[in-house]
Amino acid sequence: MSGALRFDVAGADGAKRYFGALSKETIAHAYLFSGPPGVGKKTFARRLAQSLLCEKPSTELLGYDETCASCAMFAADGARHPDFVESEGSLYVGAADAARSFYDGEDLTSREIVRLFSMQSYVGGMRLLLLGDVEFASPAAANALLKFLEESPSGVVTILTTPLPGSLLPTLASRLIEVRFPPLSKSDSNDVLQRLGYGEAEARRGAALGGGSIARAVTALDVEDESLRATVAAWFLESAAGETSERAWATRETLDEGLETVKMLARDWIVGALTGAAVARLADDYAQALGRLPSLAPARAAELLAKLDDAERIARTNVPPATVAEFVRMALDAAGSAQSTKSA
Repeated sequence: MSGALRFDVAGADGAKRYFGALSKETIAHAYLFSGPPGVGKKTFARRLAQSLLCEKPSTELLGYDETCASCAMFAADGARHPDFVESEGSLYVGAADAARSFYDGEDLTSREIVRLFSMQSYVGGMRLLLLGDVEFASPAAANALLKFLEESPSGVVTILTTPLPGSLLPTLASRLIEVRFPPLSKSDSNDVLQRLGYGEAEARRGAALGGGSIARAVTALDVEDESLRATVAAWFLESAAGETSERAWATRETLDEGLETVKMLARDWIVGALTGAAVARLADDYAQALGRLPSLAPARAAELLAKLDDAERIARTNVPPATVAEFVRMALDAAGSAQSTKSA
């Protein structure tokens, strides 16, 4: 990359190699960025958009000069490049007769996407659409976006981000090139946290507790949320050991964060069982406790991960949080007790 250009994104080495080998002529029209929350999927998408819209001539796809008028629109608080449209969360189908205009709201709809990108670029170059942590309010909304992707205008790049790629309609997912974003290293997490204003000691602690997620690291630095993490961890260890835990942690407010903690601990349990103690853990502070759990065979590990993915999908419905937690407890108990029985 040219010394005059920057691409300020922590981690994401695989994504950097992939897009670094492309050009504006060879980049595809639609991508799916998948991976856990807080690992930089939306940040990478924004920096990719800035790179594609930067006015400095370059033969490289990744990188921006930070001084041109386009970059200034990405840097200024509240500013927005007219050829970069970003929306987050639920996507609705929208009204059929809405007026054509530049998008200036918080609730983008599938029909607004079609209308917006049927118009010409404001600057005369590429146009970018980012749908962050996308969920579809109805099949009609997903199908409207699918039709847009099937007939995507020239020069438009669409990026969807999600922690649950399996939740997308197969017909929609088939139109997207998936790029996976793994958890950040502790070193990268530490650097990002310090850039966010945390002191060295706080950043180190957050990196250790975050399990590769900046969002989780920031949450864990809050005393109340660290208490949630500790409660979920104790519940996890008791459940995986076949004990009936009396700890209650699952509410509408805590379910998502609790499930992320469960997945982090499950990952460490599985990695420790299958590869040994030399592999780095996401939750160092629970390494010894996890090491005392029954070992997991590959088939049981795969079953547990599938159940946890199911739990995350169920959590997005109206199923009571306590029911989701009980579903996970049964999966942990089944994984641990099966191995204990086999060992006996």
